[in-house]
Amino acid sequence: MEFVFILAGLAALVAGSELLVRSSVMIARKANVSALLIGLTLVGLGTSTPELAASVGAALLGLPAIAVGNVVGSNIANILLIVGISAILFPLTVQPFVFKRDAMVMAAATLILWLITLYGVVELWMGGLLLFGLGLYLWTACRSEKKAAERPVETAGLFLPAGPQNLLLIIAGFIAGVALLAFGADWLIDGAAALARTYGVSDSIIGLTVVAVGTSLPELATSVNAALRKETDLAVGNIIGSNIFNILGILGVTALVTPLSIPRDIASIDIYILLAATILLLLFARTGGRITRKEGIALLAGYGLYLTLRLAYPV
Repeated sequence: MEFVFILAGLAALVAGSELLVRSSVMIARKANVSALLIGLTLVGLGTSTPELAASVGAALLGLPAIAVGNVVGSNIANILLIVGISAILFPLTVQPFVFKRDAMVMAAATLILWLITLYGVVELWMGGLLLFGLGLYLWTACRSEKKAAERPVETAGLFLPAGPQNLLLIIAGFIAGVALLAFGADWLIDGAAALARTYGVSDSIIGLTVVAVGTSLPELATSVNAALRKETDLAVGNIIGSNIFNILGILGVTALVTPLSIPRDIASIDIYILLAATILLLLFARTGGRITRKEGIALLAGYGLYLTLRLAYPV
């Protein structure tokens, strides 16, 4: 029965995220919002909404290990699993300005997360600072990419097929997406918690694996689709943006809902895996301005090794 709840929750999260992203882009088109703003906010945040719903839901249910594990595990999966698969399908080009600005912000956010794990608790004031940092990043990005802001809005919604033009139907889709995310998060967390109790698996492991990979499905679908279409900028940007949102936005919002204690195993193991994965991604992106198929295979193999050892030797 636990697996039924988990699968139903994942399906609802993916469907809700898809509806939310589509309707958000359509609303932005109606309002003549720039492609840059859509890419950095609506699309980037849209693919991270399952993580947000799952982490907030876990925090409200008194399961901080799942909430924190979801953020850390999703970022690990984004780099090792999703970038790995995407690069295997088609080598990923990394633009210089993306490396200098966005990748560096992702690295800085990861370092901040490491410092928080050393402290042991994500307190309310920390959540406020994380959200302030996210706002500052978005403001800086919008200011520094005036040319990108002049591109057609459809660029950011490349993978979003045409939908209803009636504003009421678009808003209804937005509301339905939010509702699906809420229900999906509740089912996923309930199923994951029950699974942990049934098989004696820790909440941290469930958050780092089942919940993290499940809530990363929108990023996987978007980046793989981008790689197949040879739109490698979008594939890389989606992952970098998602990792930034996960740390600064999702952890920030969740901490405002309730303070989060950092599980010991995440602070001693998984945060260092995330740091290593981030450094590896930066090194790969720096060499030749692209992530090759061989490097993609290395990332994917690294994720397989991480999951195998983490499940075989839980702390």
